[in-house]
Amino acid sequence: MMKELYSADKNRYENGMEYVRCGRSGVLLPKVSLGFWHNFGSVDPYERSREITHYAFDHGITHFDLANNYGPVYGSAEETLGRLMDEDFRPYRDELFISSKAGYDMWPGPYGDWGSRKYLMASLDQSLKRMRIDYVDLFYSHRYDPVTPLEETLQALVDIVKAGKALYVGISRWPLEATRFAAKYLRERDVPLLIYQGKLNLIDREPQEEGILDFCAEEGIGFISFSPLAQGLLTDRYLNGIPKDSRMAKGKFLKESMLTPELLQRLQQYNKVAEERGETLAGMALAWILHQKGVTSVLVGASSTAQLEKNLKCVSAAPFDGEL
Repeated sequence: MMKELYSADKNRYENGMEYVRCGRSGVLLPKVSLGFWHNFGSVDPYERSREITHYAFDHGITHFDLANNYGPVYGSAEETLGRLMDEDFRPYRDELFISSKAGYDMWPGPYGDWGSRKYLMASLDQSLKRMRIDYVDLFYSHRYDPVTPLEETLQALVDIVKAGKALYVGISRWPLEATRFAAKYLRERDVPLLIYQGKLNLIDREPQEEGILDFCAEEGIGFISFSPLAQGLLTDRYLNGIPKDSRMAKGKFLKESMLTPELLQRLQQYNKVAEERGETLAGMALAWILHQKGVTSVLVGASSTAQLEKNLKCVSAAPFDGEL
């Protein structure tokens, strides 16, 4: 039986998505971007990944966010995207904004981790082969390397752009002082820092507290939030304790010790505000991020189209009257 050919929805840019300028660049990003960290690896059903990406693009999500080690297994999320490109998205390549990253452990030995030129260059070449594309729209240093000279990491990013393997560069989880250095170094070499990716949500506000968001807003650098639902804490899953089939019960990414009585009380208060707004806790948590100064987009994962459909409601959510 032949697989049905994908034809994107003709109204994909009129289906409710809104686009925000990324800092002082020419790039507009959708308010909601699709993250491939979970649910797109070799352990996941390909047809479900296909269904989710079709739904995303049909509803105006043009930005797909990946990294070399997304899966599991490492590399397999990029391989899934490569297959999707060949089977469905090749005609739409110029409508897509595809990002990848390198910085965490990817292969054994001293050259498969952190921020050396050797690692970043080799990793991106591997990523392009897996994704079956000639270039990425955005390439990130996935984490700050306290040992490799920052000049080496940043010059690798500059040279990657000059080589035509990426159109823009970003950094993720760099401290403020290193971010200042990166912005200046890259600007002086005509490869401006497009975007900063950081963990920002109602529970974890470190980029705000550290001054990252203010700095990005001042310097014309975009900001995209990952882990916006705090690995599921900011959903209705944990409002009445720990379900047996939850991530927390399995000890996967979330530990039971995290759900303190104080945090549970806070989650219940947030949920009350969400109900008053006519939203789910998850929907409100996403909307809150989008209403923070300097935020360009929020990265959501999805295990189903129904989940993605719910998350997209945050695009048109009402602003907040007071502080949360």
